Amino acid sequence: MSGDAMNVLADALARAKAAGADAADAVLVRAVSTSHRRRLGKTELLERSEGHDMGLRVLVGKRQAVVSTNDWTPARLAEIAERAVAMARAVPEDAEIGLADPGQLFSGPLPELDSVDAVEPDAETLIARAAAAEDAALGVQGVTNSEGAEASWGGWEVALMASNGFSGSYSNTRHSVSVYVIAGEGTGMEGGYDGWSAAHASDLRSPDELGRAAGERAIGRLGPRKVKTGRMPVVFDRRISGGMIGNIAAAINGAAIARGASFLKSKLGQQILPANLTIWDDPLRVRGLKSRPFDAEGLATTPRAIVENGVLTSWILDLRTARKLGMQSTGHAGRGASGPPSPGASNLYLPAGNLSVAELIGDIEEGVLVTSAFGSGANLITGDYSRGAAGFKIEKGQITYPINEFTIAGNLTEMLACMVPADDLEFRSGTDAPTIRIDSLTVAGN
Repeated sequence: MSGDAMNVLADALARAKAAGADAADAVLVRAVSTSHRRRLGKTELLERSEGHDMGLRVLVGKRQAVVSTNDWTPARLAEIAERAVAMARAVPEDAEIGLADPGQLFSGPLPELDSVDAVEPDAETLIARAAAAEDAALGVQGVTNSEGAEASWGGWEVALMASNGFSGSYSNTRHSVSVYVIAGEGTGMEGGYDGWSAAHASDLRSPDELGRAAGERAIGRLGPRKVKTGRMPVVFDRRISGGMIGNIAAAINGAAIARGASFLKSKLGQQILPANLTIWDDPLRVRGLKSRPFDAEGLATTPRAIVENGVLTSWILDLRTARKLGMQSTGHAGRGASGPPSPGASNLYLPAGNLSVAELIGDIEEGVLVTSAFGSGANLITGDYSRGAAGFKIEKGQITYPINEFTIAGNLTEMLACMVPADDLEFRSGTDAPTIRIDSLTVAGN
């Protein structure tokens, strides 16, 4: 982050203190993005956006307020500082708010995250990526239409400064390609999607490969049948299995735990997964989509097994939720310019297992492979799980025919306890898991 931006943060903090704040912090975000979308060979969108925003949080005793602005002139900074202090004086006290103690702060050196691709793609490059993905998908025999392909790039810089002495910044980039096409005609049409995101262009899956995969998925879903209602093994394709890991992260978020609004609220230190499974949150993963050296409160980030050998070992905490629970922050604070810090995971993943997908399903006499799921899914207070789905029937260890319009249901406590991963983990979204098998869920169809 440039010296000018850091000077803006320093000026905002000084004006907050002059207006009567006891403490303050400020975050500044600069972002730029370029996106191209096409459908059936014609451009539907080609846009570029650039923006910057700053959020100022002030604390007056045990009261706080946040204001944001993209006008960094001295007069505007003075105005928002005074407004923030006036707002803070008018809100109720919160005994757990407050900046980090100086001894808790990240002090460097910055880790080598390699999270910035030095080459920004021009519009022609993005156009070529989207065209390659859509052309490859349309080239699959039986594909009849396209919902479009998109290629995008984004870069952002984040700087944080606080009156406790913290000052730091980091940057990230992201390249993305996605495509969705249609196979069949009339009432027999089915869709197929694929997409990928990566910090560096060299880590992107080939647009041609993504396009072919999307086209083949659309073809593979033609002529779906109904499935009979019953209890059976359910296998979640790796493109959607990350949602199961995301449910765990949401259920152990400090905000939910502090409210008592989680089915895992009493499970810390207990086994919730099979003993051979570990879930990692790694904010320092090289080229990770959500990598960062410090969190939104200036605390160092560190790789952490939130579930280790099946045992839930940690909540996901920022300073406020940690204080409410009588614990220490885990360095998981996130923040935008318009709100205070709150806890959230970074690069979250379930490592690959030892079984191939073929081995994972090889002993299933009757089950389903879920490749698409719809609806909100999980009630994180009770653990009840129910989603609409589409996918394929599994019979005698083989994937047989496409199925749709069915519901899968169970309880996450039981589901997590019997989860079995395959060996096909891919890092494509920031919350990732391999193909997962869960035995004995209710499948509601005909």
